[in-house]
Amino acid sequence: MEISALLIAGLIVALIAVFTVVRAVRIVPQARARNVERLGRYHRTLNPGLNLVIPYIDRVHPVIDLREQVVSFKPQPVITEDNLVVEIDTVLYFQVTDPRAAFYEIANFLQAVEQLTVTTLRNVVGSMDLEKTLTSRDTINSQLRGVLDEATGKWGLRVNRVEIKAIDPPQSIKDAMQKQMRAERDKRAAILGAEGQRQSQILTAEGDKQAAVLRAEGNRTAAILQAEGQSRAIDEVFQAVHRNDPDPKLLAYQYLQMLPQLAQGPGSTFWVIPSEMTSALQGVSRAFSEVLPQSPATREKPSDDMAAQAANDTAQAAEAAAAALADAAKADRVAPEALPSDPNGRG
Repeated sequence: MEISALLIAGLIVALIAVFTVVRAVRIVPQARARNVERLGRYHRTLNPGLNLVIPYIDRVHPVIDLREQVVSFKPQPVITEDNLVVEIDTVLYFQVTDPRAAFYEIANFLQAVEQLTVTTLRNVVGSMDLEKTLTSRDTINSQLRGVLDEATGKWGLRVNRVEIKAIDPPQSIKDAMQKQMRAERDKRAAILGAEGQRQSQILTAEGDKQAAVLRAEGNRTAAILQAEGQSRAIDEVFQAVHRNDPDPKLLAYQYLQMLPQLAQGPGSTFWVIPSEMTSALQGVSRAFSEVLPQSPATREKPSDDMAAQAANDTAQAAEAAAAALADAAKADRVAPEALPSDPNGRG
């Protein structure tokens, strides 16, 4: 009996020793911290690694995470300056920099940060209308971060970023915004269509203008080339005539031969009889009335008879031409002698 009692007592002492040793050793993970109180008073903060404490005298508090943490708060109703209620969902990025202050300066730093975020958000958004609230997220974020960082500094926290995740206006406002956006898109589409049509018409007009200019230049070039060709042709004819030195009698005869062709033209109902007609006929008559050299076929006939015959034929031809001119003048009911005289010799 005494041996059993001693054995049990030894086991109890061994268990107490093992438990005491376990309580004396504390292993803290990396980027973690634990506060230690000795006899109810803050003593020190355990760093990452192996740490020894006095069992039953030192009290070790739960682990505090020193890494950057992300907290998403539930949407909060906020009233804007134009009396519209919007739901704003925020995300907070913070980090514990002082484990002692985070544990002893405030009871629950997460709840404190959430409430401070809500109140600051209402103050900031309350001074903005809905449109400015929707388009000023960066401004709201910077103001929230400034207020939170200043307030949480004494709590051993550092607010790195504050982001607005969502801003939900009322459903009626959403419908109105959708209609407005649809109207803006339709307006931009109509403007773009009008601009495209205007640009197309401008390009078409410029193309027509350039085509007209090119056609005019082509016609001008063709007319110039045609005029140059006619000028060269006339010059060649003029040079050929002067080189051959034609007899005026020959020119008068050619002029007389062109009269029947003029009478056959579509505008032969009205003639302007030049004053050179009489002189041309007289020249031809004189040319044929002169004594021409006799050919072998006509040597047997007397030269006086041949000259008389030629003069007679020329006179008849002149009379026939004059009669044709008179008939043409009568057909138009205009007498040649009634026409006014022209200073250039036209009757």
